[in-house]
Amino acid sequence: MRHVELKDGADLDGFRRALRGLVALGVDPDKVVWSGGAAPSLFGTAPETGTAPLPADAPPVPLPRPVGALIESVVCHRDPERYGLLHRLVCRVVRGERNILDHHADPLVHQLAMLDKAVRRDLHKMHAFLRFHEVHDPDGAERYVAWFEPDNFIVEATAPFFVERFESLVWSILTPVGSLHWDRRSLTVGPAALRPEGLDRDDRFAEGWQRYYESTFNPARVNPTAMRAEMPRKYWANLPEAAAIPGMIRSAPARVQAMIEAEAAAPRRRNPDKAVAAMGRQEPATLAELNRIIRAADPLVPGATQAVLGEGPVGAAIAIVGEQPGDQEDLEGRPFVGPAGQLLDRALEEAGIERSAAYLTNAVKHFKFVARGKRRLHQSPTAGEVKHYRWWLMKELGFVRPRLVVTLGATAALALSGRSVSVLRERGPMGFGDWEGFVTVHPSYLLRLPAGEGAEQAYRDFVGDLRRAREMVKGTD
Repeated sequence: MRHVELKDGADLDGFRRALRGLVALGVDPDKVVWSGGAAPSLFGTAPETGTAPLPADAPPVPLPRPVGALIESVVCHRDPERYGLLHRLVCRVVRGERNILDHHADPLVHQLAMLDKAVRRDLHKMHAFLRFHEVHDPDGAERYVAWFEPDNFIVEATAPFFVERFESLVWSILTPVGSLHWDRRSLTVGPAALRPEGLDRDDRFAEGWQRYYESTFNPARVNPTAMRAEMPRKYWANLPEAAAIPGMIRSAPARVQAMIEAEAAAPRRRNPDKAVAAMGRQEPATLAELNRIIRAADPLVPGATQAVLGEGPVGAAIAIVGEQPGDQEDLEGRPFVGPAGQLLDRALEEAGIERSAAYLTNAVKHFKFVARGKRRLHQSPTAGEVKHYRWWLMKELGFVRPRLVVTLGATAALALSGRSVSVLRERGPMGFGDWEGFVTVHPSYLLRLPAGEGAEQAYRDFVGDLRRAREMVKGTD
C-alpha cells in the first residue's frame, strides 16, 4: 500500500502533485491510502519499505475541463474518501472514459456529484449568510470582521467573491477551518479561528442589515417553512436580521391587509428608448462634436463628476473598449488611469502595443457607484444603461474606424454584440457587425484574483490575448 498524506483541509495543489506521480507510475487506486494532516492514517505515516517515492517532476495529467472543475470543487468537501474517489475517476479518464461525467447513473459519478452539490450549496450559503460587523483596531482604524461556520473546506474558494464585492473595505473572515484577510490590496489566507466575543455589540453595519431586510420583506409571501429551508437555523446566530423575523411574521397579516386596501400605483421606470431616440436626432458630424454632446449630457444614473471620453488617434488600428470609468477616471476625466488601467498599460507594453497608438474608451461614459461614507464603490451598469450609451459608442467607433475592436469584459462585449457574452467561454475573435472584434477579460478581473500561480497564469493569458489581437491587425496590413 502507498500512503499519501496531504495538508488538512482542501489541499488541491498537494492532490494534483500526488496524482501526477501516481498516474505516471500507474498505481492502482486500491493500492493508495489518502489522509489529511489532521487525520492520521491507520496504516502509519510512512510508505511501505521498499516503495519508491512518487516522482516530483511527473508531467500534468490532461483532463477534460468538467473533470478539472469537479476536482476543484470536491477537494473542498469534508469526506475523508474524496481524494480516493477522485483518483479512481482520473484513472478511468486516463484509461479512455473521457466522457465519464455524462454517465450520471454510474455509482462513482453519482457519489462525486453529490459531494460537488454539497460544496456548491455550502458556497451559496456562505455567500448569502455571511455578515460583516464593524470593529476598530487599537489605533482607531476601521475594519470589518465576519464569523461563519461552513460545513466544508470552502474558505479559500469563496475569496474571489468577497474580494470583488468588498474590495474597498479592510476585512477579515473568520471560520473554524481557516480565515481570510483583505487590506484593500492583497489577500492573506490564515489559520482556523475562534468566534470573537462581542462581535455584534453596538454595530451600525449590523443595524443596517436589519433595516435592509425589514424594508425588503414581503408580508404577502411569508412562508416560515420555506424560510427555514432556505435560511437554516444554524445560521441565525450570525445574522443580524434574524432578530427581526419573529416580529415581521406576527405583523404580516396586518401588513397584507393594508397593502390590499392601499391604492395601486404603477412603478416609475426610466425607459432608455426615449433617450436613445433623442441621441439619434443629434447626428454629430465629427468625433469632436460627438464628444461635446457626451460631455454636456447628464449621466443616466446621477452622481458622476463628468463624462469620461475616449482617448487616442482617429484611425487607430486597435480600439480597446472597457466597461465604464472608475473612481479615478471619473475624477481625472481620462480612461484607464486607475489600478486596472495601470495593469492594462503593463500588459499592452508586454504585448507590443503602444497605448498612444491605440484608441481607448468605455461602453458607458459615466461612473456609476454607491456611496459608503467617503468612498465611492463601483456598481456594474445594467443592460438598460448599456443600451442608453450604445448609440454614442457606435458613433464613436464609426469616427475612429479601427480595424479591430478589443472588448474588455462582459459589459463591453454586450455593448458591441447586443447579447450577453460569457467572456471566459467565448474569449477570442468575435464579429461585431461592421468591425472585427476580440473578446478578453477586463484588467479589474485580474486584480480581484488571489495572489498566486493562478493569478499569474491569468495575467499571462491576458497578455497572450493582446498579442493575438496585435497579430490580427498585422494580418490585415
